[in-house]
Amino acid sequence: MPEGEGVPHLLDLETPAERDALAIRSGIDNQYWLYTRRNPHHAQTLIHNSVKSIWASNYNGAAPTKVIVHGWTGSGNSSMNPLITDAFLAVSDCNVIVVDWNSLASRCYTTAVLGVPDVGEYLGNFLIWLFDIAGGDWNELHLVGFSLGAHVVGNAGRTASGRPGRVTGLDPALPLWCKNPDRLGTDSAVYVEIIHTDGGVLGFMKPIGHVDFYPNGGTNPQPGCWCSTCSHFRAPELFASSVKNNHFVGHRCANLIAASIGYCQGETLQMGNDDMDKRRYGLYGLTTGASWPF
Repeated sequence: MPEGEGVPHLLDLETPAERDALAIRSGIDNQYWLYTRRNPHHAQTLIHNSVKSIWASNYNGAAPTKVIVHGWTGSGNSSMNPLITDAFLAVSDCNVIVVDWNSLASRCYTTAVLGVPDVGEYLGNFLIWLFDIAGGDWNELHLVGFSLGAHVVGNAGRTASGRPGRVTGLDPALPLWCKNPDRLGTDSAVYVEIIHTDGGVLGFMKPIGHVDFYPNGGTNPQPGCWCSTCSHFRAPELFASSVKNNHFVGHRCANLIAASIGYCQGETLQMGNDDMDKRRYGLYGLTTGASWPF
């Protein structure tokens, strides 16, 4: 399993969870870092139940809000966060909230998996409080999560009763999640979109969203990649590029087999981007390049 910056890490899925780490509510250590066009590179920390932290920040309740959540062993400083943050701010005057849950994500994988629902619940309750205190439009809330972070935003969306306008799952983590009832699903938001890039190994292959995209078959190797780690991390890169350029056009696939071999000739739909009005169902395939902007 890759670490926060894509370095492979040997993983034993039978390692006992560190119960001491779960004895307290895991999500209580979440940090929420705000970026806007007024502070695109220097975060302002928003603190749950601290009204002062909100009024002292550049948060704008009238603007769309984007939330980005890293995966296992990642942090708020992981490279995917500025990549996606910069893309959002380039196309929209919005609030971007980067969630740092490294306190739990840095633990062994089995421990992190068990703590994901609580991290997501804390995030969901934070957003409910933030919108109640400072304003916010649920229809303009876009939650983006990578790997384990995809399941975090899934739980956050359910905590908010499925009100977020959109959730994007970036190659949602597969190990220990296949039959896990706490995984990301269509009950997490009005519209749930999945981008599969390492299906069947580190990420899900089967469809779990309203719309599931399978770039280059949705599996390893992605163009320019030679291992599952690279293919897994391609998902946030493709998403960031899609937000900036909106150039990935998927064609609807008849079924999962067609998606996996790239034989998709149906109606078209843009993959990724920041469109909050997307509403569609089904599986979509497309091809990309091997390097930015892909």
